[in-house]
Amino acid sequence: MSRAGIISQARMGSTRLPGKVLLTARGISMLEFHVGRLQSSAMPVYLATTTLPEDDVLAQWAQQHQIPCYRGDSANVLSRYYEAAVQFQLDTVVRVTSDCPLIDGQLIGQAVRQYQAANNPALYLSNGLQRTFPRGLDFEVFSFALLEQAQQHATSASDQEHVTPYIHQNRSGHVEFAHILHPTDASKYRVTLDTPEDWALIKELLEHYHADLLTADELIALLDQHPELVALNAAIEQKKYDFTR
Repeated sequence: MSRAGIISQARMGSTRLPGKVLLTARGISMLEFHVGRLQSSAMPVYLATTTLPEDDVLAQWAQQHQIPCYRGDSANVLSRYYEAAVQFQLDTVVRVTSDCPLIDGQLIGQAVRQYQAANNPALYLSNGLQRTFPRGLDFEVFSFALLEQAQQHATSASDQEHVTPYIHQNRSGHVEFAHILHPTDASKYRVTLDTPEDWALIKELLEHYHADLLTADELIALLDQHPELVALNAAIEQKKYDFTR
């Protein structure tokens, strides 16, 4: 079986909510919730941060929590992922971002088992190209071979910043696709952490609903039942790159 691992990209710099990954609820940082949730996948978790001095605190956090950490280029996140995958000797890479404190590690674990059963290094599997899950539960699974191909051929700043466009836009012409879909369309919901409004929702979910103990299905059911929670960040538009383009 191939060696699979989850690489989460993290940084302290954020235009809309600086230092967001170390904000706390119930005395626990968002990064700790995020990594704890990922560990329920039963897969190794790695942090990929930058060499900027402002991200020293993240490298220190990783050391304190015994999470292997790779530090690379702040702008070329593709190279950071590639170099992290080389360092940690991964054949299968799961890409996530650290501004997802409620990401479902069990769902990722199931997806990776499905990916590995296919035994196809040309396969790209995600729950974001055909979006039925809320933002904030996103993950992508792909082979080191596809990542290496992107590293060698993707040259635009946008491709390098967003890591996987070369792969999921099938620039090579050889990528095959599979999708993880929720039975109902919950794509209107947003549990990513990018703005003060997002923080208001996530803090409420963690402090009053213990959402860190919920599966993706349970979290979606909770949001279905509480439109007043959904309203907290319903007006926020996704201003960053949308990888469904």
